[in-house]
Amino acid sequence: MTSCAREEDQPSRPFICLEQEAFLKLGRTWAVLEHAFSEGLKEHGITPTQYNVLRILREVGERGLCRGEVTQRMIAKVPDATRLLDRLEVAGLIERERASADRRFVTTRITTEGLQVLAELDGPVEALHREHFGKLGENDLRRLIDLLGRVRTTL
Repeated sequence: MTSCAREEDQPSRPFICLEQEAFLKLGRTWAVLEHAFSEGLKEHGITPTQYNVLRILREVGERGLCRGEVTQRMIAKVPDATRLLDRLEVAGLIERERASADRRFVTTRITTEGLQVLAELDGPVEALHREHFGKLGENDLRRLIDLLGRVRTTL
């Protein structure tokens, strides 16, 4: 760890409360993790948000999801999900199909190419997660997951 990183962890003034310290450290941790994840995906030509959409669509399989369902399941909400899906469709990673009964309903599915991209990323993404969290051990990881879930349910 660099001296700059240590200095950033040690504020010049104390936090106003323990909750503020937890909030700021969680935010800094997310920023570091998100940057590393983004860099890892960059060489594959996709962003973390695009990866998240592909991962969601892979989970649901052939039935696909409408745009609203995709955005509800996303980690980070995006202001223009339609444009995001447009880019993935142009890249050949997803396909969209209008329902014949109700033309307003559009089902989005992952394509074979999208599945191939995820298959190529599965190993590197798992390695990245293990690199970042592997030193915590199973009990600490389960505790972290539980604590983060508890914080989220209070929001």
